[in-house]
Parts: sequence; structure tokens; C-alpha cells
Amino acid sequence: MAAVMVARQGRELQRYSDSTGGRIVVGCIPYRLGAGGEVEVLVISSQKKGPAGGVLIPKGGWELDESMDEAARREAAEEAGVVGETGPALGRWCYRSRSYDATYEGFVLPLRVTAELERWPEMGARRREWVSPAEAVARCPHAWMREALQRFAGTVVAGAGATAALLGSAL
Repeated sequence: MAAVMVARQGRELQRYSDSTGGRIVVGCIPYRLGAGGEVEVLVISSQKKGPAGGVLIPKGGWELDESMDEAARREAAEEAGVVGETGPALGRWCYRSRSYDATYEGFVLPLRVTAELERWPEMGARRREWVSPAEAVARCPHAWMREALQRFAGTVVAGAGATAALLGSAL
């Protein structure tokens, strides 16, 4: 029997930024190597706007009882239905919430996907799709997420390409 995962809800354990006063959120860029050795990223649809809202990366509130790494992995599992291993944070961004009168502080980590779940908490509200990093940037409506995706492409993707080339030459 499989365990049922339930998404966390509420703001009781939410972290708030000393510098902005808004929530602190943690997101991740789930990725894998495609069949041809190219890096693909997993993007999700907006919960509120669906596919018409462009594509997003999994992200959500960083809670007091978890590390940044745990928050990123939790959001990936809840929103995109993937699990994996995180790398060092790609950076910190401050952005205005479109729903609330607040400035949020966000951190984004790369997440190398090791498994895709058949069922996950937000599967009824979101679609997931594997795309190139360039396509993710082009389809994402949020400037701070586009910048994180571009930073990902400049660091993780470049490193993955070098690793793939080394592995290919060793074969």
C-alpha cells in the first residue's frame, strides 16, 4: 500500500523576511538529462490560471521546522510530483506578490530528479511538462523565475554539458 502525501497548508510555521517583511519562499528547478544528453527542466502550470498562466517552477513558503533543502524538495513533491537531490542555491530574489501587498524573498535551488510520482497532492490542479531551459524562460511570466532559470542554464546546464562530454569521451 502506498503512503498518501498531503500538501502543507496554513501560515503558522511560515518564515518572514527581516528585510522585506514578506514571506520567505523556496523554489526549485527540477531537471534531468534527456535521451540525447540535453538538460530538460520540469515546469508546472499555475494553480489559479492553469496553462493560460504560463509555466512556473515549484515554490512555496519556507517553514520554521525545515531546512531550505527540505522546503525545496517538499514543494517539488507537492506541486510537481517529483523527488530528487538538490544542489546549492542559485540565488536570492525579492519580488512583489501579485495577490498580496507584500514583497517576498525567494531562494531557488536546482533539483536533479530521481523519480516522478504517479500521484501527488496537487496533481488535480496543475499540469507538469518537461521542456528545454530556453523554452521555460520564454513561457514563464515572472521576471524573478526567468532570471533563476537563466542562472540555472548558465551554471547547472553548462556543467551538465561538460560532464556529458567527459562521459562521452570516456566511452
